[in-house]
Amino acid sequence: MTAVDLRDPSTFPTRRVEAWKYTDLRKVLRETPPPSPVVEIAPGGPFAGLGGEELAFANGRAVGADAFVASGEQTLRLRFVSEATGTGHSAAVRIAVRPGARLTLLESHEGQGAAYVANYRIELDIPAGAEVTRVVLVDEPADAISVAVTQVKTAPGAIYRQTTITSGARLQRQETHLVHGGEGTEITLDGLYALSGERHTDLTSVVRHGGLNGATSQLTKGVVRDTARGVFQGKIVVERGADGTDARMGHHALILGERAEVDAKPELEIYADDVQCAHGNTVGNLDEDALFYMEQRGLPADEARALLTQAFLIEVVDRIAHEGAREEVRSWLTARL
Repeated sequence: MTAVDLRDPSTFPTRRVEAWKYTDLRKVLRETPPPSPVVEIAPGGPFAGLGGEELAFANGRAVGADAFVASGEQTLRLRFVSEATGTGHSAAVRIAVRPGARLTLLESHEGQGAAYVANYRIELDIPAGAEVTRVVLVDEPADAISVAVTQVKTAPGAIYRQTTITSGARLQRQETHLVHGGEGTEITLDGLYALSGERHTDLTSVVRHGGLNGATSQLTKGVVRDTARGVFQGKIVVERGADGTDARMGHHALILGERAEVDAKPELEIYADDVQCAHGNTVGNLDEDALFYMEQRGLPADEARALLTQAFLIEVVDRIAHEGAREEVRSWLTARL
């Protein structure tokens, strides 16, 4: 795992680093950006209507607390707000969950500036018997650069569900590293990207199964238009001794522009016996027969394409366990299609 430090340009990876082959940070960021200013933000964000507590960072600076401990049944709205132009900022946050707790983590990356650079690190520990549902909504301007790395550690018997939804930026990477607890641990790791213009997003994940009988389900879907570029890199590693692992990964994308691009690299590394593991990847266009059928029944071409695109992506949205977050994401997606 490459740790990016905005104060040290030597840490900016290039495409020569295999894990960054499709997302060349050094190409768009060659030197340390000037620090972002101190700003004040009001409570809110896209998930404000769902209640819960708020933990916010404004241009990398904590607004109040900079960590959170979940107990019982709680909702936390984690906000990373960028109100900056041509500057850079970083933030790190640690979230701990007590045994038996149920946490709904609603995370938003809110870009309200231009041409900024944001670098975030999130640590999340989930003990036995705890359950975390994390929904990440990334909405940034087309000229922003952002990197977010999340490290998740799960104990046996933990449940973790993650869904990342993004519309991309100039260069954007959402990276997840997860240590799987094994016996009784259930992991869902989903993603959705809808890109247009010259936007770029990179959804990279590594899941390491080290214990017996662990389960992972991963589904990512994306749509790219114009000259946008979507990147999916998913790796599931089944270590020696992790017998009984059931791990399944799927990535499916639509390319709706002649110059749009999708780069997909699903990987399985299996060092154990008696496992059930599979991965799949498809990249294609909209079904022309379905499009023709809808147009023949009076739907304008643009509306028909939008409906077919939404139908393709909605499977990921429907897998979000939290009803309120699911509807919020559905509305966000509909507005962009």
